[in-house]
Amino acid sequence: MMKKQWFMDTALSFDPYYGEPDRDGDAGFEILPDGRVHVRVKAPNASKVEIDRFGTLFPLERVSEEMWDAVLDLGRGFLYFFLKIDGADVLSPAFPIGYGCCRPMNFFDVPVPGEHFDDPEGIPHGSVTRHYYFSSVTGKYEICLVYLPPDFEYTRTYPVLYLQHGYGENEVGWIFQGHAGRIADRLRAEKKIESMIIVMGNGMAETAEPAAAEGEEARRLQSALFPEILLKDLIPFIEASYPVKTDKWSRAMAGLSMGSYQTSLVTLSNPDLFGYAGLFSGFLRAPWQKEGEESPHLTLLDDPERFSGSFRVFYRAMGTEDDFFENFASDDAFIEEKKVSMIRKTFPGGHDWSVWRRCLRDFLPLLFRPC
Repeated sequence: MMKKQWFMDTALSFDPYYGEPDRDGDAGFEILPDGRVHVRVKAPNASKVEIDRFGTLFPLERVSEEMWDAVLDLGRGFLYFFLKIDGADVLSPAFPIGYGCCRPMNFFDVPVPGEHFDDPEGIPHGSVTRHYYFSSVTGKYEICLVYLPPDFEYTRTYPVLYLQHGYGENEVGWIFQGHAGRIADRLRAEKKIESMIIVMGNGMAETAEPAAAEGEEARRLQSALFPEILLKDLIPFIEASYPVKTDKWSRAMAGLSMGSYQTSLVTLSNPDLFGYAGLFSGFLRAPWQKEGEESPHLTLLDDPERFSGSFRVFYRAMGTEDDFFENFASDDAFIEEKKVSMIRKTFPGGHDWSVWRRCLRDFLPLLFRPC
């Protein structure tokens, strides 16, 4: 059997491509002042062009032999979509490109009125560095991104937040889609957070010889693999590479969706290593877990006093329109039964980056404060 060849680098455009008029016509988009999006697509041989927002279809109208046009109200915030031409998914260079649903995807980022917490104007900015590190768990090189605050100096030491993406995404998501660096920069400029290092790893990890699993079993295996990578490889790499504090009260972990469950696994299993935890669109228990089935990492919740002394912050949040809200409510009941106390928040929105940005902005100021 031939060994699988792993590619590590992909290049995606996170800025709109305005095209070459003689080749692409007026293909592109414009976000209008009222939040609607004017979309133009070049598809000369098509009979139907649509924007697909996860099953909700927005048709475009043919306006010339080659061009299709529409002004669409798709909602506000970060909006992934599929461009469909005659029913086929097409990735367009005329629109911004991100990574989600296990693939490059087009998106629009429509400003939300009143939300300026990721505004980059007029403040100092930190930096983001990409690292390769070898994993003893997967037997191959892995990638992480490291955000350093604007006032970073090697002569100081810093607390660390390990921040994870969700299923079908990768280590770039929190920077490009989640605006984590911009949110931290703004909060730091407003003196609302301590200077910290933020580390983002690839939670969709597989071994050099991946298991032949599919569906929920594949998700279960991937969810369990990254925590091992984090503890055995990523934390030691960061602590050998950067001037970081290594006590538990200077180490936090948070994640969204799959990353929230990984955070639950890691922090509740290792309360000696982490003093803060954040579950965004948050799963305390795995979504595939059967009723009455408990995982070993939850045993800490059987001792409310020990749990309380183990974490200064244990934070859970979910969008009010999230498809997984029933899981969130079920975890609410589970927590009440265990008689433990956690911070619980909801924000308007679904299972999407607009909610996760709000979660991060709310969570960061809770971290690493002097007692």
